[in-house]
Amino acid sequence: MQVKTKIFGDITVDDEKIITFPAGIVGFTDLKKFALIHDSEKTDGSTLSFLVSMDEPAFAMPVIDPLLVKPDYNPVVEDEILKPIGKLDPDETLCLVTMTVPHEIEKLSVNLMAPIIVNVSTRMAAQVILDDDDCPIKFPVYEILSKAKREAEKSAGKGGN
Repeated sequence: MQVKTKIFGDITVDDEKIITFPAGIVGFTDLKKFALIHDSEKTDGSTLSFLVSMDEPAFAMPVIDPLLVKPDYNPVVEDEILKPIGKLDPDETLCLVTMTVPHEIEKLSVNLMAPIIVNVSTRMAAQVILDDDDCPIKFPVYEILSKAKREAEKSAGKGGN
């Protein structure tokens, strides 16, 4: 499938790479088909990716693995909610959270209350709303990511000598 995206320009997405959200995503229930696009121009080991809508290619959400910013993140989701995406095998399950990138980059945050659960084997996904006070909508991550980047750069510098 050939799509013209706002962020990446013209891209080709293989049909087998499309992730289907049977119920859509929060606030956009009519958007059902997405591709997970990694920012290949980043060479710093960045883990930021984008869920780009195949239904509306101008729409893209930055997403990240929540364990990178909150290592103890372990959302509890009722099996019934995830039934539409198929039986989940822990080795074939991907959890992502959306990222908010404001003008003031120091206010960078992720939404831990509404994770995206992807069944990699079926390429079906669901965004769920958690009932957990320990999972805020705006979890600040700027300092966490800055520290991780500094440590990665420091490690890379030591390895190159």
